[in-house]
Amino acid sequence: MKRHAVALLAYVSLTAVAFAQSGERVDTDAIAKIRQQGLEQSQVMEHLFWLTDAYGPRLTGSPGIEQAGDWVVKTLQGWGVQNVRKERFAFGKGWSLRSFHAQMLEPQVMPIIGMPKAWTPGVNGTVTAEVVRPVIESEEDAAKYRGQLRGKIVLTQPAREVRLLDQERVVLRMNEKDIEEARSLPPPRGRGARGGGGGGRGGGRGRGAERFDVNQFYQDEGVVALFDRGSDSDTSAGGSDLSWRTQRTDGGTVFVGSGGSRDAATAGTGLPQITLAVEHYNRMVRLLDHDVPVRVELEVETEFHDEDPAEPNGFNIIGEIPGTDLADEIVVIGGHFDSWHGSTGATDNATGSAAMMEVLRIFRDAGLRPRRTVRIALWGAEEQGLIGSRLYAEKYLGTADAPGPEHAKTSAYFNIDNGTGRIRGIWMQENEAVQPIFAAWIAPLKDLGVDILGPRSVGSTDHASIDRAGVPGFQFIQERLEYNSRSHHSNMDFYDRVQADDLKQIATVVAVFAWQTANRDALLPRKTAGGGQ
Repeated sequence: MKRHAVALLAYVSLTAVAFAQSGERVDTDAIAKIRQQGLEQSQVMEHLFWLTDAYGPRLTGSPGIEQAGDWVVKTLQGWGVQNVRKERFAFGKGWSLRSFHAQMLEPQVMPIIGMPKAWTPGVNGTVTAEVVRPVIESEEDAAKYRGQLRGKIVLTQPAREVRLLDQERVVLRMNEKDIEEARSLPPPRGRGARGGGGGGRGGGRGRGAERFDVNQFYQDEGVVALFDRGSDSDTSAGGSDLSWRTQRTDGGTVFVGSGGSRDAATAGTGLPQITLAVEHYNRMVRLLDHDVPVRVELEVETEFHDEDPAEPNGFNIIGEIPGTDLADEIVVIGGHFDSWHGSTGATDNATGSAAMMEVLRIFRDAGLRPRRTVRIALWGAEEQGLIGSRLYAEKYLGTADAPGPEHAKTSAYFNIDNGTGRIRGIWMQENEAVQPIFAAWIAPLKDLGVDILGPRSVGSTDHASIDRAGVPGFQFIQERLEYNSRSHHSNMDFYDRVQADDLKQIATVVAVFAWQTANRDALLPRKTAGGGQ
């Protein structure tokens, strides 16, 4: 209690200075209640348990995400959150893994670490097959193997050097260089451009392979399954492209995504694709390079889930704490609810979902009633291209030129989607007008390590959908820890990798930002003409 009292006095002093400098009112009484609930009486790890151990993984369209969504709806309703519902959207076929087993039989028995890619079919029962590694980069190359691949398992990539687990900056706390870079102006447009979704297809293929459908050739030839060892580096984690992004590590970690179609007309028509731990994959490559035969026993059973037009497979979870005198205006908080299937999706993004649920729990148990309505939005199908948040933006927000019904009423959206590390600040999305406002808000949070206002615009996660609609949408700056190197989209992304104290801090900081936004006299300022992404 003494330590809490000292911290309280410190942030009251900092807040007084910030108010004097900016004129932005900071609700110190409410923030004290938020901090007590969020830091000392937190329930966020309990939320995380249900989202991961009990109901993970949460692949969009799967039974797991439906069960997890039902639990969230029931829990929020039990807290008195209003208008809680699954807002559904068309997605395509769902998919789930029913059974998987793989082991090398020759030259010695070795259980194989791996994971089938989502939306790939299974094999017929348990099969034993020879493993081969044809090098095919064109139709001319393929002709050399015609008639030789039936009943075989194909390695689709060359071997890759294994990275040491203690390589520099595998676990990332921001250093002074990182902090300075985060505070800097963004690079010129076009430099360091980033793509949106997951890693590329198998390596080792030239331009000819992009024109020649080698997977269709393998299927036509009667190949049993395709093995790969994943992409060479992390190119898909949301947030920013700053220097603390790292390559993946190895040591049995498998980074797995999609390998098939969810379209009703083509789902299940390809080959089973399995991503292996690089150490196991490399051993097979070396054996084959030395003309040592490799045989594998493989079992893959998957299930495709049809989409009912009356109740589509995709959904966002929406719920609200109604406001008081400004109830027709809205503050939105959220993160993506879906995950990949290789684990229970703890740091990507049960942490974000649990933290946003905790914000509403904090408001309830602290007895706080916001002036504006606070809406939680947990997005579906983020991993397939921000589908849930994009459709929400189209329905409710529209664009600045063609505004939707809530465009003028929505003050801001705040997003969490960068793992388990504590919040260090917020990306301002090139919105200079929010700088003095956010500076006042973080003053009472500096003892929690929140001290960065990043000017640049970042993307690749759901706040970008809101930002593109012309409504302020923000992503917080988090310590990356091992998010990029170990847990993001991997078979290691379990409850155990979440840092409890950091997640408590995340929920507390978001609650402060949501409360301040919901209770200031005016909506947050929007970008000037020409700003944005």
